[in-house]
Amino acid sequence: MKKTKRPVDVLVISDIHLGTYGCRAKELVRYLKTIQPKHVILNGDIIDIWQFKKSYFPKAHMKVVKQLMSWVGEGVKVDYITGNHDEMLRKFDGFQLGTFRICNKVLMDLNGEKAWIFHGDVFDVTMKYSKWLAKLGAIGYDTLIVINTLVNWISEKMGRGRISLSKKVKNSVKSAVKFVDDFEETAADIAIDNHYDYVICGHIHQAQQRMIINDKGAVMYLNSGDWIENLTSLEYYNGKWTLFHYEEDFLDSQDEDEDPIEDLNLETNHLFEKLIEEFNLMRA
Repeated sequence: MKKTKRPVDVLVISDIHLGTYGCRAKELVRYLKTIQPKHVILNGDIIDIWQFKKSYFPKAHMKVVKQLMSWVGEGVKVDYITGNHDEMLRKFDGFQLGTFRICNKVLMDLNGEKAWIFHGDVFDVTMKYSKWLAKLGAIGYDTLIVINTLVNWISEKMGRGRISLSKKVKNSVKSAVKFVDDFEETAADIAIDNHYDYVICGHIHQAQQRMIINDKGAVMYLNSGDWIENLTSLEYYNGKWTLFHYEEDFLDSQDEDEDPIEDLNLETNHLFEKLIEEFNLMRA
């Protein structure tokens, strides 16, 4: 007997980084199977084109893509906002097939309130002036995550909890903490100037939901976090935003192979094949 899926009006997820060793795709698939969204916003860095290798794209990563495509086949609106790690897709801004669309930002009206949704790399100085350094940092981050996976395996065998090496590094470096604060304040200031009620970002892998006030007004700042360390998303339902945190004991622990995703319909298959074809052309 299938369990009833939890309804969600708007789902925002970002920084999945499919195609990297740090991506927690199995957990994400389990989570996605528990909800039934009406509108899905993929807020950047979904596929990590920077580090993509044909030799590494596990089954679990493909299942994330198939789950998203199955929603498209059901008529669920899916907006793919481009980020810095999948910036090659920016040249397809405006591309649409069925209910799937590639875009650089999303503006929404939510019960009379305005939401501004974008990835957030536009505020990153490193991205603007030293892209090679940002790419090098991405490789270093992915390597640290792999090391962290081994450390956590040993830690759990010893009866201790999981730890995050990258979080410890970021939280102990004042410049990193300042970068996050500056990022949030900058996004909020621009949103307030443009009279938005919500500003929703990704990019910095720091899940957040808080009201930010300046001398011109106030805005609700939200960040969907990531699916490498924090395993978080944003859900909007019944007029309220909530920050979802994945918890192993909260979700069904069944193996994802026990509940296979149904075959894609012809229209969705066409979309999937077209995207793969375009993706391969970009990587050639």
